[in-house]
This record gives sequence, structure tokens and C-alpha cells, in this order.
Amino acid sequence: MKEKGNKRRSFLKNAALMSWTLPATLSGKSYAVFEQENIPITEPAHEEITAGFTLLITSDIHAQLHTHDEFFWENGKAVYKKRGGLAVLKTMIDSIRATNPNVILYDGGDFFHGHGVASLSEGEALIPLINEFNYDLILPGNWEVVYKKKKMLYDMGHANAAKICANMWHKTNDSDNGTLIYPPYWIKFIAGAKVGFIGYTDHLVPKRQSPAYSEGIRFTHATENIAKYIKYLREIEGCGIIFIVTHMGLAQQVGLANDPAVAGADCIIGADTHERVREPIQGKYTKVVECGAFGSFLGKLEVGVKDGKLSSLQYQLLDVDPKKYPANPAMLQLVETAAKPYKEELKQIIGFTTAPLVRYFVLETPMDNLITDAIMWKFSPDIALSNGFRFCQPLAASDPAKPVAITKEFLWNMLPVDSTAKTGKVTGAQLLEWLEKELENAFATDPSKRFGGWFVRFAGMEVNCTIAQPKGKRVNSVRIKGQPLDKNRTYQIVACEREGDPDDTLCRIENILSPSNTGLSLHQIIQSYLAVHSPVSPRLEGRTVATDQPQTLLTQLQGTTYDFR
Repeated sequence: MKEKGNKRRSFLKNAALMSWTLPATLSGKSYAVFEQENIPITEPAHEEITAGFTLLITSDIHAQLHTHDEFFWENGKAVYKKRGGLAVLKTMIDSIRATNPNVILYDGGDFFHGHGVASLSEGEALIPLINEFNYDLILPGNWEVVYKKKKMLYDMGHANAAKICANMWHKTNDSDNGTLIYPPYWIKFIAGAKVGFIGYTDHLVPKRQSPAYSEGIRFTHATENIAKYIKYLREIEGCGIIFIVTHMGLAQQVGLANDPAVAGADCIIGADTHERVREPIQGKYTKVVECGAFGSFLGKLEVGVKDGKLSSLQYQLLDVDPKKYPANPAMLQLVETAAKPYKEELKQIIGFTTAPLVRYFVLETPMDNLITDAIMWKFSPDIALSNGFRFCQPLAASDPAKPVAITKEFLWNMLPVDSTAKTGKVTGAQLLEWLEKELENAFATDPSKRFGGWFVRFAGMEVNCTIAQPKGKRVNSVRIKGQPLDKNRTYQIVACEREGDPDDTLCRIENILSPSNTGLSLHQIIQSYLAVHSPVSPRLEGRTVATDQPQTLLTQLQGTTYDFR
């Protein structure tokens, strides 16, 4: 009866506010919201309720099916432990649900991409797995677009959970028809509270990734409509608690927490940069958390409720530890079924490594040194380039004295998109300008301008920079094959081709000369390289050195209490 009473009060309140433009129903129409400000609303008295609920958070799982090596930074050095596995994660989530009837399970995106099974099935094989978790709510990540818009709609559409995103719009022939792809918010009645969630994906997706992936989609910055949705949920829907769920990267999310547009929100639950926030980061207007990646971690937010509103917030980042949680048999069977069509191919060994393959460092990584070394070996250019990807869990030997096998499965983890290598020529002046732009993408003073990836990686070039310097003045020196960069000289480069870029653009370098597709994919190049050079032992070599940050820098975010570990 109480719920019916609440609905009746809500209807009468909405009917009285004729000057407000209410969101349309979830029928594909525009979700335009009110513009009139400061309308007084008198709420009926509530009985006092003291209760609570648990919000469980996964993000950036990147289709990692199995328990895997995970990287930790302890006492100034890398430590590797076994973590994750969807069946282990399922047991962990079920054990928490079993002790608490009031649980919301949320995923922050990048679920359908990052593993060979996902890439080879264009995400379809992951649909039964995401549904086995019984998520309540999911958000599209920046990599959900990788199989193009139609496939994103299919994969996300076959997930049973509610989907939201307030800044992804349908776009046809370069004109927006004013329709959001997903509802902008989701509301849940739980533990005596009406809880609202508003969702946002990174507005920079078309620039960060191959432009063809997001064709037919327009992205807007969260600040264009976030204030009105917060206001609507508070004053019209009567939500006592509001969460902003985002897939924008930690730097952008902290920047958003310092923006007055988010005043009234209780917490930003972030994703994208795989950061392991263990203590909420306090912004000027709200808090921020982010919960790691690859199914290695589970965020747990204990939300206290009093009289329908937030009374307390307790947060933990929990390890998905196979020693503590035995694998769920039903999920194990689903994983086996999903992987079966690709198992024989993915288990093939293509080489060995005697050093950990890891991609967590912001400036340079052993994993990308391997990739760019392979490109250099195959084509002998002046410079080989690799984008600043973050995805891929590490690969480390349990016994450092014994080489560990590199399989095709791990190759797909490193490079879930098997792009073609492309070559071209650039001047030294172009290289210098491009390096400054890439440093700005990674370390812009304005967090809203930071791309989610790390700094670009390379072989054949050494860069010395100062991150704290202003835009356009960060590069101190560049050496190419041991010689100082000559602005007037032309250099040959090789990098992966991004689908949808102009022919004279390579790795975001514009107006390159003599562009040419090599006809070889990065997977082919790396397999050929390993066939000759295995075992490999890639390490940090100082290809990029920052005067004001360690070589082992692990986050873009500076100036807060956050520390990656």
C-alpha cells in the first residue's frame, strides 16, 4: 500500500508542475528535461527508516573468462598473484547476496571486449555469461562500440540488466535526430529508499579509438545535461539517493566531482582507466570510486539509509581471490561452452617469455616494448609505434627461472583488435608536435581533455619530458636511433591502422607522407617475431623518461590522496 501511495503522490506532484518538460518514456523519444529553476516542492512527511543496502560494482572485465595473473605494487616492486575468473567472481557475488537481501549488482562497462572468445564472436559468446550474474544495471563502456553500433545494440540488448547512458545519441548522416540510445537514468526502490542512477560514457570515444567503431553515435560531455537530471531525480522523482555511474577514466571523474554541475549527487562510481581506488576520493561536490579491472576486483559500497536518504557510505575494494572463493560450477560450464568453438586455436603456444609481460605503467611497458620490437624487426623503420592501451592482465612465470608460454589466447588479450600495420613518412617537426599532443592527451591540466589511455609507446625513439610543464612545452628532447631529432628530416614510421581514419593519418599523426598498408596484421607480425626470438625478455628501458615522475608511474591522476597498488 505504501508503494501505491508513493506512486499517487508522485503523479499528483508531476501533474501540478505543468511548466516542467518531463522525460519521455523509454520508447526511443528524446529525453529533454526541464529548464525552469527553483520550483518549491513540499514533500509529505516520511516515517523515519534506518536501513541500508549493498551496491556491488564490477567494471572493465574485458571478457576475461579465467583466473589469471594480476599485478600489484607492494613496497616499491611488482608482485603477481592469481585473481579473477568469472566463476570465482560469481561465487563471491552469490556469497554476499546470500547474507543480504538488499543488493544491487552493477557493471561499469567494457564487458564484451578484450579476450579472443569475445573478439572472435563479436561479443555474442559473452551474453549467457553476463546474464548468469543477474546484473541489475549495466553501462556501455568505450569498447562496447568495437564491433560497431548494430552489434553493440545486439550484445547489450540481449543482456537482461537495465541499461543507461545519458550522453550517447543516435546519429544519422552527420545529423543527430535528438534521441538517446539508452535511457539516461534508472530508479530502484530498495531498503526504504528511492535510488537514482545516471549514466555517462566518455565523450572522447570517437577520438580515442578507431572512428569507424562509433559511426552512427554522437557523444556529448556529461556536464551538458547532468545537472538537470540530478535536479529531476531529486525534485520530481523524489530520489533520496543519487549515484552517477561513469565510464570516463579516473582523471575525468575526479574533474567531474569538482564541477558544480554534480552538486546533489552522492557518489560517482567510475570505470575505464582500471584504477584501484581503495579509499573514496573526495571532490568538491561528491566522492569518486573506481574498482579495477579484468574481474580481479569487486567494489562493495555499503549504503546506509535513514528516512529515505543517505546516512552513511562505506566502501571496500575486494580481491576476487580463488583461494577464498571456489569456482561456481554452473558458471564454469557456461565459460567452457562459450570458449569451446575457439579453444583449440587459442591454446596454441606461439612463444615464451622469461620476464613478466605487463601493461600497467603509464609511460612505457614491457608488453608494448615487445610489440614495437616486433614491428621494428619486421620492417626496419626509424620508429615503431603502439597506442597507449591499458587492457590485458599480466603474464608472469610462477618460477622466474622458467620461461612462461605465450599463447594465441594471450595474444588476443594484448591486441583484441588484430589491426593491419601501416607505414608512412613524417618530418621531425611533425613528430615533435604529435608527441606534445599525446602528452596533452595523457596529462592535460583540464581532466575533461584527458584520453583514457596512457602515453603512446614506441621503439627506435627516446623521449625526455616534464609532465608538469604546460601544454606544448613538455618535451625536453627526442632521440631517434641514438641521434637528436632533426625537425627538417623525414622519418619512416610503422603503426597499426585505425579503421575510419583518413588515409594520411597514422596513430593520430595527421598529414603523413607516402601512407601504405603493409598487408600484415599485428598478430602475424608478433607470431613471426616470436618464432625467431623466443624466449623474449622485454623490460623497461627508458624509452620515455619523465623528469618529474618515476619510470614506474601507475596513474594519470596527480594531486589527490589516490595511490595505485
